[in-house]
Amino acid sequence: MSGITRETMEGMNLTDADTVGGHAVRDIRLDFPAFATTGDGRPAAYLDSAATSQRPLAVLDAEREYLEHHLAAVHRGASAATGESTTLFEDGRADVARFVGAGDREIVWAQNATDALNMVALGIADASAGIGGPDAARFALQPGDEIVLTEAEHHANLLPWQRVAQRTGARIVPVRVDEHGLWTIDDLAAVLTERTRIVAFAEVSNVTGLIAPVAEIVGLVRERAREAFVVLDACQSVPHRPVDFAAYGVDFAAFSGHKMLGPNGIGVLYGRDELLDALPPARTGGSTITRVTLEESHFLPAPHRFEAGTQAVSQAIGLAAAVRYLEGIGMDAVAAHEEAFAARVVAGVAEIPGVRIVGPQPGERRAGLVSVSVDGVHAHDVGQFLDEAGIVVRVGHHCAQPLHRALGITATTRASAHVYTTVEEADRFVAALGEVRGFFGLAREAS
Repeated sequence: MSGITRETMEGMNLTDADTVGGHAVRDIRLDFPAFATTGDGRPAAYLDSAATSQRPLAVLDAEREYLEHHLAAVHRGASAATGESTTLFEDGRADVARFVGAGDREIVWAQNATDALNMVALGIADASAGIGGPDAARFALQPGDEIVLTEAEHHANLLPWQRVAQRTGARIVPVRVDEHGLWTIDDLAAVLTERTRIVAFAEVSNVTGLIAPVAEIVGLVRERAREAFVVLDACQSVPHRPVDFAAYGVDFAAFSGHKMLGPNGIGVLYGRDELLDALPPARTGGSTITRVTLEESHFLPAPHRFEAGTQAVSQAIGLAAAVRYLEGIGMDAVAAHEEAFAARVVAGVAEIPGVRIVGPQPGERRAGLVSVSVDGVHAHDVGQFLDEAGIVVRVGHHCAQPLHRALGITATTRASAHVYTTVEEADRFVAALGEVRGFFGLAREAS
């Protein structure tokens, strides 16, 4: 298998000046088979990495190598093959732990980030019902306790907490956003009380690109709501910028493999080890226990108490390969590259009449994604127009209906970057967006 050819890259006018931390983007793209040419001689501009990322050969090869030469059950049996497979599986966990500033025992494999967040929420709900014994009592919520969420949260960090509130009598307390979809630490401080037990937020918004000051927020929560647990949605941060959960001081965090150049079907729950050892597992079954009778079960320490049944072994190995690939580039460089993409897009879009920028405005820092609303044109029509122009974006509410409702719109068009995104692609997006209103018969000046 091979990626896009160097000859194709040269035909796209990509130069070594288009770099990520000293690595030419043209060379990075050689690692990705997805960037093959289309009928017009150039690949589509893939600007949907916030939804799912492309995979480099290193990831595809790692999975294939395991499946072809090392496939065996993990943590089951005494054979050499089982031992080898288990070692690869656990080495992958160690790689991921290192990448996010965690201990090996603090990394739990999940199906995806949504699954990981549900593990935390359902564990807290079970603890509130008396499951898990005295060790789990620290998680128990009472009627009137408060779960603080921002209005900008992805549904994956909202719906599980709604379920917890329904089961426990706790209530959701929102942090409201402004007219751009943004919130501040002062907005959060205004709603924290002695009854706050959960504070859940995204480090990077999947719609606005707002970058939250996580460590500062954790410090505020420890001061104002000492019994609260901090739960971080890290889906749009771990793939794109340096992250250190231990330094942040968060209690739990979640992210997905498929957004960080890794496989589908694998996600990660991070939890401080003493908390994971006390949290009731949301799913139970094989490989999670030390002793079982017909009346009761006793669970293993973390992380294995949460990993019921056969795990996604090849995907975990593939995710570890993605981690090593990103480390080879450097996450500071990845973040700088993507923020430069966003700044370029925002500056260009700001000059287009009738297009509204959601999130940080021109000159303000944001992560590597930009969402816009075009006056008089639905986001799905914008997306179809861009698709015809060979540009792949995300359209819709991005699993963030409350945020869009607060903004007074139903949907937006989002462009997002990763290590393989080029300046030329950013400019193609801006140029095409500038033609949308005219194509649909609307005046170019703002309505």
